[in-house]
Amino acid sequence: MIAILKPNTTPEQRDHLINWLKGQGLIVHISEGHDYTVLGLVGDTSHIDVELLQSLDIVQSVKSVSEPFKQCNRKFHPDDTIIELGGGVKIGGGNFCMIAGPCSVENHDQIIEVAQAVKFAGANVLRGGAFKPRTSPYDFQGLKAEGLDLLAEAKKVTGMPIISEIMNVNHLELFENVDIIQVGARNCQNFDLLRELGRSNKPVLIKRGLANTLKELLMSAEYVMAGGNENIILCERGIRTFETYTRNTLDLSAVTVLHELSHLPVVVDPSHATGAARYVRSMAVAAAAAGADGLMIEVHNDPIHAMCDGAQSVKPAEFAEIAACVQRVREAVMQ
Repeated sequence: MIAILKPNTTPEQRDHLINWLKGQGLIVHISEGHDYTVLGLVGDTSHIDVELLQSLDIVQSVKSVSEPFKQCNRKFHPDDTIIELGGGVKIGGGNFCMIAGPCSVENHDQIIEVAQAVKFAGANVLRGGAFKPRTSPYDFQGLKAEGLDLLAEAKKVTGMPIISEIMNVNHLELFENVDIIQVGARNCQNFDLLRELGRSNKPVLIKRGLANTLKELLMSAEYVMAGGNENIILCERGIRTFETYTRNTLDLSAVTVLHELSHLPVVVDPSHATGAARYVRSMAVAAAAAGADGLMIEVHNDPIHAMCDGAQSVKPAEFAEIAACVQRVREAVMQ
């Protein structure tokens, strides 16, 4: 349920109503707009007298929210959420973010070289996997804690915020120096992990599961937000369909639909979606044209010898071309 307050409501009147609603056992989320204030009511609202609430002088309207996702619902929070990172980097609300780096951190020279190259090409955030969920138990599983240390060193060298994937809630303390914690597609519905991340104040990027609906993705975000962490980024990375020419099927309609349903920023990962470096540029451009708030692109200085996902990784020079093309498309779309 949401209650929209009239423009002339005083802070004292608003606070008095909020305290009364909290006294009814509800959690109240406040969204301040230029000409309105929206109170999002979470909890058992069945005992609330809607007619009484509607009759209050300061209440403009009261509406029910039928969707199971409440806090990430745009009805609760009409304005776009903007995630602020270190170094003035922002995601959402018109702020576009380029996330780039190798699928996996392999060694010191590799991550430093790639980090410097992608920053020079216009990347805002450095990505790098330290804990790698692999289909085969015999594949490279990442450098783990050492990988996070190397990623932190690359952060010091370049000044870029860093993002890395977490697989186990027990690893959370290792991510102290990580700016964005990534929840991978396989953990999209790891509810214990999502609950724990809800107790953190770090931004969390949640990738859509391989076969998850958009509603399920939003419910995953709701788990984190229900714990108190509102710094969520949604990521479309392709879903599994009957098509086999690409690794997954990139659902670019998700960008538009998620923006309609939610106030959270939406980024697109064309690397995992297509599984082939030659398709990344066209899908990155398409995602930008569709209104994505950012891109996550895998970049490796030597893709042929990459220990993980080399086939879908572009070289630094190719990333620079993609970044420039995306910028031109965004400028054209915004005119």
